[in-house]
Amino acid sequence: MPHTRATAYDEETHRTSFSPPMLDRYHRQMILPSIGEAGQQRLLDSHALVVGCGALGTMIVDTLARAGVGRLSIIDRDTIDLTNLQRQVLFDEDDVKETIPKAEAARARLARINSQVRVTAHVDDFNHRNAQRYLDDADVIIDGLDNFEGRFLLNDLAVKFGVPYVYGGAVATSGMSMTILPHPQHRAGAARSNVSWTPEQSTPCLRCIFADIPPPGATQTCDTAGVLGPAAATIAAHQATQTLKLLSGNLDAVDRSLYSIDVWENRTRRFDISGARAAGNCACCVQGKFDSLTGQVGTSTTSLCGRNAIQITPADSQARDGGLDLAQMAARLAAHGTFTHNGYLLHGRFARERSNRDEPVELTLFPDGRAIIKGTTEPEAARSIYAKYVGA
Repeated sequence: MPHTRATAYDEETHRTSFSPPMLDRYHRQMILPSIGEAGQQRLLDSHALVVGCGALGTMIVDTLARAGVGRLSIIDRDTIDLTNLQRQVLFDEDDVKETIPKAEAARARLARINSQVRVTAHVDDFNHRNAQRYLDDADVIIDGLDNFEGRFLLNDLAVKFGVPYVYGGAVATSGMSMTILPHPQHRAGAARSNVSWTPEQSTPCLRCIFADIPPPGATQTCDTAGVLGPAAATIAAHQATQTLKLLSGNLDAVDRSLYSIDVWENRTRRFDISGARAAGNCACCVQGKFDSLTGQVGTSTTSLCGRNAIQITPADSQARDGGLDLAQMAARLAAHGTFTHNGYLLHGRFARERSNRDEPVELTLFPDGRAIIKGTTEPEAARSIYAKYVGA
């Protein structure tokens, strides 16, 4: 006789309890001594916030849903492109044809994978204005982003509100990941997460390792350097594993290093970062400055009246000594359109990016990182193009 669904949901705590028959699907996972039935129930009672639903995010939410993490919140501002299918595992060609937002397509797919899991999709640009609202009562924040501006915002959010943050990034054939258990020194009130740890178990935060947002053009992006699917999958698997350790109560098993791998060159390294906080004067977790969360750092956007264009201006902290190398940027962008530079600026058109009038999107880029993106009046769309092709 098939088992019937037997759940009880408490609206005040956002927690769901399942009767033993409903745990059968997790039998192979519950055999593991570190999980067991108690650990599985903890997973079912947990809420994970995943920001970004691309190569990392799709693999992470797929793994967490199958593992029985009871509540998932997914935030992504983008729709699905044919080039995403090479590495973003929840999507298919029908999603591309129907121009479905990534967060919604992921939600629909996860509902077919595990109907026990509550998935909420937010088709939105994650920024300092909405970050605290989207945090809600999440027990962990998981990074599926492709830029450090967004990651610094996640880090601020984690440190200020006492929520674990699982960082990850992948480009070309390599990637890195680390788990952050914020120090309580500058926490605003009681910790929101049901994951608890002692001050001694706390770790350095992301800004202890990466003090500043890299300047525009300083870092590779998937759109300019490419990305191998297995590289993203390896980093996503590491992030998902650390998340399951946290949510099941296995904090002692969490990887406390900065994990790095190049799957093509067969190199794996773990950097000891335990002394990074004590060795520096971190602006975030030591000084208590949450500049990304307050909107004091990060790019700003301006609509150029009558020009169907958006100007993007990086923060002063992202200024690059000597200016942006326009020749190098033109070479990086050559595979994506026709671009020229004259020492004063870089200008060109993307071959695949289309405007709201179905015309090629144009980019004008200046040595200080400022850019004008013609073909849209939507700041979020302009920021997305900037992050994809310029970086940061």
